Amino acid sequence: MAASILRRSLLAPRCRAGDVAALHSGPSRRRAQAPGPIASGRRMGKSPAGERSVAPWVAVVGLEIHAQISSNSKLFSGSQVQFAAPPNSLVSFFDASLPGTLPALNRRCVEAAVMTGLALNCSINKKSLFDRKHYFYADLPAGYQITQQRLPVAVNGSLSYSLCVGGKKNQVVTRTVRIKQIQLEQDSGKSLHDDTRSQTLIDLNRAGVGLMEVVMEPDMSSGEEAAAAVRELQLILQTLGSSQAIMAEGQLRVDANVSVHHPGEALGVRTEVKNINSARFLARAIDYEIQRQIKELENGGTVINETRAFDYKLGCTIPMRDKEGKQDYRFMPEPNLPPLILCDNKSLPANTNHQHVVNIDWIRERLPDLPSVRRVKLVEQYGILPEHSFTLLNEDGLMEFFENVVRQTQMNPKKVIGWILNVMLGYLKQHNLTVQESPVSSLFLADLLNLLERGTISSSAAKQVLEELWKAEGKTPLQIVEEKKLELIQDQQELEQICQAVVEGHQEEVMEIKKGNPKVLNKLIGLVQRTTRGRADPVLVKQILEKRLSQ
Repeated sequence: MAASILRRSLLAPRCRAGDVAALHSGPSRRRAQAPGPIASGRRMGKSPAGERSVAPWVAVVGLEIHAQISSNSKLFSGSQVQFAAPPNSLVSFFDASLPGTLPALNRRCVEAAVMTGLALNCSINKKSLFDRKHYFYADLPAGYQITQQRLPVAVNGSLSYSLCVGGKKNQVVTRTVRIKQIQLEQDSGKSLHDDTRSQTLIDLNRAGVGLMEVVMEPDMSSGEEAAAAVRELQLILQTLGSSQAIMAEGQLRVDANVSVHHPGEALGVRTEVKNINSARFLARAIDYEIQRQIKELENGGTVINETRAFDYKLGCTIPMRDKEGKQDYRFMPEPNLPPLILCDNKSLPANTNHQHVVNIDWIRERLPDLPSVRRVKLVEQYGILPEHSFTLLNEDGLMEFFENVVRQTQMNPKKVIGWILNVMLGYLKQHNLTVQESPVSSLFLADLLNLLERGTISSSAAKQVLEELWKAEGKTPLQIVEEKKLELIQDQQELEQICQAVVEGHQEEVMEIKKGNPKVLNKLIGLVQRTTRGRADPVLVKQILEKRLSQ
């Protein structure tokens, strides 16, 4: 299908680095929101005695999250769903809104929404309705979106998420955000902007793809909290299989509603930051917007109820459109779709083909362990720290990698986690690789840790071997150890001679130690290790040096 071409100016406001985006002043409305618990800024005022006092600003953050449902076909048509397919290659007549075409509801999308609702402690409505939301934009060919405005599939849930706090991020606190509703709706197409030719091309491959909109109540008060809640939701969706939730592919998109106010005062005017596709950018966008609003109010200005975008290169939000006049979407019941009726074991009609109904209880019984449960099991089973369990689950594939290593090595899991988080994960991040792309397999790492645990090599030699494994030349850890002659020196007499040579060649350090400065001993141990290229057992070296120095 040929792409529709719309010509228009693409001029948009931009903010310079270090500057605040264009600010507006004028009348504004206040929106009722639940107050957030955390002070995000300060305002200076005067006390009755004329002294300056400090009043806190409180930020209020709510999220609207669109998660693309993992399904082979779209919500109301049989068109295939595939990321990065050629433009307009996956478009049915219904997706293009040709006259006379009708929607046919995808059962898989309904089951995914019910499953997600159950995992988020929602009440599942046995009867839900579809509505038309009217607005006109180039990538919405019908001029309306089919959604669930009046009666969504799931309501009144909650999501518990955890934050690592403290100076070293070693304390875990758990917080909860309320889920207002989860609704099914169809995605729009995609506008592709060509700045060179000042034109916009339309790709309808995404038009009609099934979405779950998860609406979170404004129970958060910082970018860090919002990012943690989104990461937890992302893990839940991936665990359930209801969405791949890959933010880089647009499968999880977040709109953040942000406002600030003083405790005891009317709630502030909100702004909406649209279409954020990274948890890290979400935190930055919200924190920037909180400080922008505080700065604007403290300078005597007002906050405008508007939609903004986040410019990740400049690290600031920029205005998109004013929302002072409420947009009339002209919601109306979808005439071509009957009410969505769900069943449970009690209401399931007799002699019904299970392919013709969606059974809530059947889905509930098959829910997998959620991330919160898996974290507890990791801590209990392996004795690792709670904050380590978060890292294992937050990095895709890292938990499976860790458990594979533990199964194949004799090393204590507490030591294994140190190697994986401090060494392996460092390598992966340095080379911008995922766990699945690691050139060092779990088997090779386990073999390496076994050599270390048996005393065949030292810790420093193990790191040398890991560097060689990273080159992905196909050699085993043992082969590398033998080729590089990295085995620990087993001949104690040879080691004593090396230690004696180091002592004789560094008399200044020896004198410092005898004067009562034991820390210098570590330098001598390091010199022995350098001489032996990491082949000396540091514990044994320390014993030999202490014996020599005491004579």
